[in-house]
Amino acid sequence: MLFQIDLTRAAPAEVFCEFWAERQVAPDMRAFSEALVLGVESRKAELDAWIGSTADHWRLDRMAAVDRNVLRLALYEMLSPAAPPPAVVIDEAIEIAKKFSGAGSGAFINGILDAVRKRVERGADAQQPEDGR
Repeated sequence: MLFQIDLTRAAPAEVFCEFWAERQVAPDMRAFSEALVLGVESRKAELDAWIGSTADHWRLDRMAAVDRNVLRLALYEMLSPAAPPPAVVIDEAIEIAKKFSGAGSGAFINGILDAVRKRVERGADAQQPEDGR
């Protein structure tokens, strides 16, 4: 859903209708999925700032769309108050990237997410570049 929203600029509600029309899932899974998408969308500027200030020599608009959205989703989860352990989030993001993106995506995703994890632990914010400049 995040990928579709990113590429088409469609409203989340529109994407939800299309997405669920072709899939049967339990209501709680649907609600959870939609909450994640809406959460990412509501914090996209902040998430993109984290990615942009961490990804050396990579602009967001030049990243593979799958990678960009896997990063957004994982960072949303990592930065949420009831976040799962960062290692769990990072491992899941790597697996998603390996399945749906290019050959080097797992390593790319791992590098960005681990760098953000370290920055958050140091108390950095999204606007500080990786090297602290």
